[in-house]
Amino acid sequence: MAQETPSRADRIRAAAEAMFGQAVTEISAPGGSRRSSLRFHFGDRTIIGTLRPNFRRTHLEAYVLRALEPHCDDVPRVLGVDGEVMFQTDVGNRRLNLALFEAAPEPRADLAAEAVAGILRIHAAARKTTLAEALPVLGNNPQWVANLVNGTRLLKTWGGPLPARFDRQAVMSLLRQTGRQVVKWDCRSGNAALGADGRLRWFDFEYAGVRHGAEDLAWFIADESVAVPAPVLWSMVEEALTDDVPGGRAAYLNYLAVFTALHSLQRLSLILDEAEDRGWLTVRRILERDDVGVHPAMAAHLCRVGAQAAQNSPLTAMLTGHFHAAAEHFDRMIDTARAVRAQAGPQPSTGTPQRS
Repeated sequence: MAQETPSRADRIRAAAEAMFGQAVTEISAPGGSRRSSLRFHFGDRTIIGTLRPNFRRTHLEAYVLRALEPHCDDVPRVLGVDGEVMFQTDVGNRRLNLALFEAAPEPRADLAAEAVAGILRIHAAARKTTLAEALPVLGNNPQWVANLVNGTRLLKTWGGPLPARFDRQAVMSLLRQTGRQVVKWDCRSGNAALGADGRLRWFDFEYAGVRHGAEDLAWFIADESVAVPAPVLWSMVEEALTDDVPGGRAAYLNYLAVFTALHSLQRLSLILDEAEDRGWLTVRRILERDDVGVHPAMAAHLCRVGAQAAQNSPLTAMLTGHFHAAAEHFDRMIDTARAVRAQAGPQPSTGTPQRS
């Protein structure tokens, strides 16, 4: 009779107990049962065990975290690697996306500013290492860049044909990067957490590589679940950037503007695809599951982020009106839904965020 294959949780648990010499008292799934990481409880302490589908990514993540550890306290510490499983410190169970949503406007902005500062500290730490010489260049092919720029076609849905002065080739030329700055990638707010010490730390470095550097900030700014008004987000980035940022401050901000505008369209496209498949979701469910922001208010916010970014570069400024037209479309969806609810009588709150 064939033996049953141990579950993923059992495999990580066995490795954890062997490595730390203690019995696991409880297992929880911080990102949901389908995610790669599990939280293991050893009496009065917890650790995170990660088993990714691709063991090479596990080892790459461990390599990056170990290199960064001496230079910053904005990332988890690697506690050990056992074959396919990496163990790291638990940076906290209060994810940034929920913390931002639950905070009042002023502390919410402060928390977002700390997230931006943390990204820049990680970048500065990486420049003190040799990681840039060892990691892969991300988005290093013409098709990847073309797909990113082609996302502007989505704007035709609400704003009509793109302006003739939108120079697609010039935008593509700007985006072709050979890579010189280590980036975490996937800097969505669900990939950061507040620890018991009150420190905000970023985790999930499995896709780390090298590129321009501004991409990490774009991932955060164009995260639909970050309910901070677009002008405030942009101002905090401008304030956080130093004059000696790689490539120079003006060039850096121009690249950030273009990449953020285009990345917001990638996120918007994902939202629309998910909405078509699953319907619109409640904000609370989205945040608790670190899901795609399938809610009209999140889509509207994302369009305003895109508009703010687009207007900050001459390469994309002509698309600003298209972004605003898209935002107004989702605003109308929200207004219609509220009118329907008003006619139907009192309903349970869905935690709908205010327009930014």
